[in-house]
Amino acid sequence: MTRFLERERAKSLRAEGKSYSEIKAILGVSKSTLSEWLHDQPLSDKRMRELRDSNPRRIENFRRTMQKKREFRLQTAYEQAKYDIGPLSKRDLSIAGFYLYWGEGIKAQRGTIGVANTDPAIIRAVLKWMGSFGIDKKAIRVRLHLYSDMNEKKETAYWSKMLEIGTDKFRKPYIKKSALTGLTYKSGHGHGTCNLIVGNVPMWEYITMALKYLREQHMRP
Repeated sequence: MTRFLERERAKSLRAEGKSYSEIKAILGVSKSTLSEWLHDQPLSDKRMRELRDSNPRRIENFRRTMQKKREFRLQTAYEQAKYDIGPLSKRDLSIAGFYLYWGEGIKAQRGTIGVANTDPAIIRAVLKWMGSFGIDKKAIRVRLHLYSDMNEKKETAYWSKMLEIGTDKFRKPYIKKSALTGLTYKSGHGHGTCNLIVGNVPMWEYITMALKYLREQHMRP
């Protein structure tokens, strides 16, 4: 009697669109038994597609396949970009620095040169660019913009290490009232924003005029 009830229950579950694995989990009977009981109750093509598309293993395999394809595309793009750009000359770095300063640099404070960014690589590039004009690291001051839930000493130590600048060159950080944990988009903000500041009137005038020249180049018809 019990076997009969299990069989009827299996048929009822199959009619609901359950897979053999799902029915097996409910009734505890083998798939071979279910195959015998339900051979005349195949699932519709639509239901088969639904089960296939919702299968965790299939989904994970699909994700892995797509990830490998993305990684291959990105690596291919990287190799092409690396080939197209090639080694950077001193002139290349100088021009790149001017464009970077045009977008990220301090321009309103006469005699003050400064750049702010969350990416240590960009700040290091700016340091190298400044150094190419004879600006000594010892003349540069650093000010961090941090969120209220960030550790001031930890972040100062992080930027000091990344930029190879002593902590004695760091000014008191500006602490934002908002918290890092409250950001919906945290990428690039993990260590706050780093501001490089140096007072140098001749260099400020030179950079200002270089940016004027670049503007003129782009405003030409």
